Amino acid sequence: ERRVVMYQINDMIIYGVNGICKIVDIADKDFSGSKTEYYVLKPLNNQASTIYVPVNNENLKKKMRCVLSVSEIYEIIHSMPEEKSVWIENENERKEKYKEIIACGNRRELVQIIKALYTHQQQLQAKGKKLHAADERFFKEAEKLLYEEFAIVLDIKQEQVLPFILEQIQPGLKHGYNNNQSI
Repeated sequence: ERRVVMYQINDMIIYGVNGICKIVDIADKDFSGSKTEYYVLKPLNNQASTIYVPVNNENLKKKMRCVLSVSEIYEIIHSMPEEKSVWIENENERKEKYKEIIACGNRRELVQIIKALYTHQQQLQAKGKKLHAADERFFKEAEKLLYEEFAIVLDIKQEQVLPFILEQIQPGLKHGYNNNQSI
């Protein structure tokens, strides 16, 4: 999942839970009395924000990941039906594990969370119940991270990602989805 790279200006990367960012500059800045070289990031979903990541800070650089290639996205989509889900019965353990997965941003694990929570949501709805607030939050966050990246790389709108995925998984199913459906 992780590649060792030196990033360049204009590279699109994912930075932690900030989502997709564009590296707009690599510049020396003096924030603490000495000049340090920084990656200057602009989150695509928050252009007013600027993130400075010290080039020589390995811990913060670990939060930076290359966006997937188109072929990597297709590979993930086609593996979705076989992908196991990550359901943990104990709520506290589940929160910890899901928090960790979202922080790491491993796309296959995000798919596993989405599948687990979607399945659980369907089971609860059959009983007239809803997901816990924390599970709902994890569900939305995992979908947002995955769908945002897929949309950017595939050059489609975020709301087109789920129909696109469904079309890849179930060819011929162009109109059988609804907006509440998940993978």
